[in-house]
Amino acid sequence: MSARVSIAGHPIHPMLVSIPIGLWIFSLVADLVFLRTGDSQWQSASFLTLAGGIVGALLAAVPGLFDLLGLEDQRARRIGAMHMGLNLLIVAAMAVNVWLRTRGTPASALPYVISAMAVVALLVSGWLGGHLVHVLGVTQPKDARVGHRAGEGSPRRAT
Repeated sequence: MSARVSIAGHPIHPMLVSIPIGLWIFSLVADLVFLRTGDSQWQSASFLTLAGGIVGALLAAVPGLFDLLGLEDQRARRIGAMHMGLNLLIVAAMAVNVWLRTRGTPASALPYVISAMAVVALLVSGWLGGHLVHVLGVTQPKDARVGHRAGEGSPRRAT
């Protein structure tokens, strides 16, 4: 099944998800560096990448939702719904995280705990998304198996 939202046959959702994933992982790393060094530039970097990740996640969610709505296979729909639900929880947690950081409670460890837990949840969600694509073949043409060319009956050996 091909993606419903694509450019020249390439699904947009997988292109966009790297934005929030990268920004949120970097945000957690910046938090850890800030906690270790006390350098406020790392705290600022963490906040900005945290907020940017929310924007990126919302942009990635739109084509992802259209792809989900186009799924016919019930197993893929169920896993896709779990993937979407977990991502929505992560975005909500990160939004709460941004809100907590704007309230100016520097002694609280809660924002750092939220970041760490959200990144772990992000890994689980990424695994679900990868399972959809690489195991169930969602957004891939039926003949797009590894080592196959369109129209060939058996896989090629990698050289």
